[in-house]
Amino acid sequence: MSNNTSLTRLLNSAFIGSLLTIVVLASMSPSVSQAYAAVDTAIKKITLPASTITLPKSALPGYNLALQKCTICHSVDYIHHQPPGMDQKAWTSAVLKMQHSYGAPLSECDIKSIGAYLSVVYGSAKADDPTIISASQLPVSAQPSDKALDVQVLLTNNGCTGCHDINKTIVGPAFKAIAKKYKSDTDAISKLVVSIRNGGSGKWGNMAMPPMNVNDKEAQTLAGFILKQ
Repeated sequence: MSNNTSLTRLLNSAFIGSLLTIVVLASMSPSVSQAYAAVDTAIKKITLPASTITLPKSALPGYNLALQKCTICHSVDYIHHQPPGMDQKAWTSAVLKMQHSYGAPLSECDIKSIGAYLSVVYGSAKADDPTIISASQLPVSAQPSDKALDVQVLLTNNGCTGCHDINKTIVGPAFKAIAKKYKSDTDAISKLVVSIRNGGSGKWGNMAMPPMNVNDKEAQTLAGFILKQ
């Protein structure tokens, strides 16, 4: 009985509080209401400062892979502020989590290679450790063939759609905007192939594009697809 009484009192208090709030808001002067509206209108956009932290350069293949596939989703700050003392196993597990939990476009070789790189530049591992060398071995690319490449597979596996959309700007420019810019350029394919394979910045603002880990035929396939948009 006492529990029911307490619950009734609580509900009554909440109801009365809601009524009081409505009465107070209704009795506000126009100037106060306008002030609230002005504040609500003013708070629309927050511009965060650009990240000043960059990935430590390395000859390990995991460096370019991290540039290409990690930074499409988050800044280097996220990597930099991971717990200190993480070894190769811990870093590899962290990269694996990005694939399993967030759908990062990473192959098994990518995960091992990036984990090895991060454990060297942020941990105590050495680049010449046998386990680092083993994890950094990239698969031998298949010999070029006349078989047509699946451009959608290339876009997905290389994380292109994390930064680019066909119609709108995401991190990088829309494919249609790129096609329009190079519409009258007879050397467009070659220029795009260089940009895809080597990366760069300055053509579409300050945001840098990392180099893509693709061969010449794959880069040409991607370039041709972009220019057809």
